[in-house]
Amino acid sequence: MSALTAGRWRQALLLAGVLGIAANLRPAITSVSPVLAAIGSALGLGGVGLAVLATIPIGCFALLAPASLPLQRRVGLEPAVLLILVMLSGGLLLRLIDAAPALYLGTAIAGSAIAMANVLVPAIVKRDFPNRVGLVTGLYITTLYIAAATAAGVSVPLMRASALGWRAALGFWAIPAIGGVFLWLPQVRHGVGRSPLTTRGGGFARMIRNPLAWAVTMFMGLQSLGYYGVLSWLPSILHSIGIAPGRAGLMLSISTIVALPSTLITPLLAVRGRDQRGLMVAVTGFTLIGYAGLTLVPGLAPWVWIVIIGLGQGAMFPLAMTLIVLRAGGPMEAMALSAFAQTIGYAVSVIGPLGMGVLHTMSGVWWPSMAFLTATLIPTFAFGLRAARSETLTLDAMRATV
Repeated sequence: MSALTAGRWRQALLLAGVLGIAANLRPAITSVSPVLAAIGSALGLGGVGLAVLATIPIGCFALLAPASLPLQRRVGLEPAVLLILVMLSGGLLLRLIDAAPALYLGTAIAGSAIAMANVLVPAIVKRDFPNRVGLVTGLYITTLYIAAATAAGVSVPLMRASALGWRAALGFWAIPAIGGVFLWLPQVRHGVGRSPLTTRGGGFARMIRNPLAWAVTMFMGLQSLGYYGVLSWLPSILHSIGIAPGRAGLMLSISTIVALPSTLITPLLAVRGRDQRGLMVAVTGFTLIGYAGLTLVPGLAPWVWIVIIGLGQGAMFPLAMTLIVLRAGGPMEAMALSAFAQTIGYAVSVIGPLGMGVLHTMSGVWWPSMAFLTATLIPTFAFGLRAARSETLTLDAMRATV
């Protein structure tokens, strides 16, 4: 085999491994909301307990994202990803146990693994696919959305088809996670000769003084606030207007499926323009229409609002991920900015599902929760415009200015 052929084969294996990671970063979360009522009934959890369950993964995203940096420095990028996938598999298997502590602990372990994987993937893309950032990011997030939609759509059928009930709907996703472990194994062998990436001492901390890093971070956090708010409570909102739980779960799945075109196209458009401000106007405006419709007239045309929200949110998340890569000057900056954006950003996003749950508990209706979600698009747009400017940050330059 020639060196050129071998190189292409390694690239293909790496892309398959990256997509294998993507396939396992959302089912642990999207499989929960369609069966929340069944979980609450089986385990005696009230509204607060279920809100906490829905919020655990996002809290883990905020708290555990920085842990990926020392892990990667200690063992290397490829072994770190392997350990994370093993951790994810263990957390999902733990949710097969019929007990609330196991459910909460398994969700926390899985959420922690996802948090660390979220940070490392942009570094892989920046390092190994520097000339295909838009394409690889689009494929990565499209795979992520397909897996998310599948998990949301089949949770209720899995629950009904198995004697394990809701545990089958959640624990089933350990199977593709274990598959992801085996798919990533070749990368550990190929990465043996590679040195771990280093953030050159304090790269994460330097982001605190950088306005561009904050703009990317807040856009990441605020768009995630909306995404996880919808993800956690959309089935319940739809059920409140007379839609059956199974159909509500299917509609959540559909909202993710219709996002696929915008998910794939957005990164490709983002890398073509000199900056991304026009794209930012389009995606936030589209999302605003969907949020406003679900707030003001949810029962008038729920499918329309679901499709519009799916398309809008389907563009915002890949745009946020692409901005992390585009605004970073290299793979080390991408990893540091990714960790910073996801640590702070996901701390902000916790307000989404938790705040919506609290507002609903206080009012007994869902429109205040959706009005709150709609209002968050104002700062989302403001920070997004700043993050969309054609600038890059480098750790060396930041070192000189600190």
